[in-house]
Amino acid sequence: MRPTVHDIAAEAGVSLATVDRVLNARPGVRRKTVDKVQAAVERLGYVRDVSAANLAKKRTYPLVFILPEGPNSFMRGLEAEIRAAMQRSPVERTAIRIETVPPFDPAAIVGVLDSLDPAEVNGVALVATDTPDVSAAVDRLVDRGVHVATLVSDLPGSQRIHFCGIDNLAAGRTAGGLIGRFCNGRAGKVLVVAGSMKLSDHMDRASGFAAVLRSEFPDLEIVGPVETNDDADTVRQAVTAALDAETEIIAIYSLGAGTRGLIEALPDREQRKLAVVAHEVTEHSRQALAEGLFDAVINQDCGHEVRSAIRVLKARADGLMPISAQERIRIDIFLKDNLP
Repeated sequence: MRPTVHDIAAEAGVSLATVDRVLNARPGVRRKTVDKVQAAVERLGYVRDVSAANLAKKRTYPLVFILPEGPNSFMRGLEAEIRAAMQRSPVERTAIRIETVPPFDPAAIVGVLDSLDPAEVNGVALVATDTPDVSAAVDRLVDRGVHVATLVSDLPGSQRIHFCGIDNLAAGRTAGGLIGRFCNGRAGKVLVVAGSMKLSDHMDRASGFAAVLRSEFPDLEIVGPVETNDDADTVRQAVTAALDAETEIIAIYSLGAGTRGLIEALPDREQRKLAVVAHEVTEHSRQALAEGLFDAVINQDCGHEVRSAIRVLKARADGLMPISAQERIRIDIFLKDNLP
């Protein structure tokens, strides 16, 4: 006979209500008691049909997404995907809300995280700056029983349960290989334009890019990274100033946002041949590819990232582990000839 929740309660010496709280990963149970219940589950070999149980109970998963506000095209595309998921909420049994914060503002992120009530939230997905105070706020929320996943940019030093994004070190290495090949043996300098080196995705991209240039294209010297806070006007000013000061720049790697500013700063293609690689297919980068201003754009599927975050947070709320292969976000490379 298969063990039941009654058997678990008897084995652990706790009430049925306590077993239910532990199995449903709800807060309010002491760590020692949780360990006793989980040990009883393991000893008895109890296997729970979580999906059927939650469907029968019509369980809803309250989730919070924390995003930077502002004109960043990729982030607004990410927000559109979250709003599309909100439209699917009746089917997916979610209750999603979006909290926006000023970009690159760790204090604002900490304020939102600390304000969340574990009794009202199952999980949080956030795009965050990689700073000690944000990691500490994530850890505090996890300790209070709320699962946290990072989105697009990771917090590897925190207790987050999953990172929903591409391998940014590999993305940077990919950009390095592309730039090296587009330069076609020419020696010179490569301008690297970043949003903020407090973002783990930007740090990883810059690191991967530099590693490939050092090992495979030693005749290419890096200028930067120049930090622009992903602001288009700041990008335009920074790129213009760098091109005016460094006549040996033959390529640009833009690993963040502010694509409109980059396009505005680029000189006439025939006047100064520059190899250019950027990130994310947006209205501006699509146009730049089509017109030959950009050589390649490295892209991530933000819809997949949002769906992955929802699956992961729901699974962990049920005490299950996500399927790694399903949650792997691929790196796409777009040229003028294969634009979707």
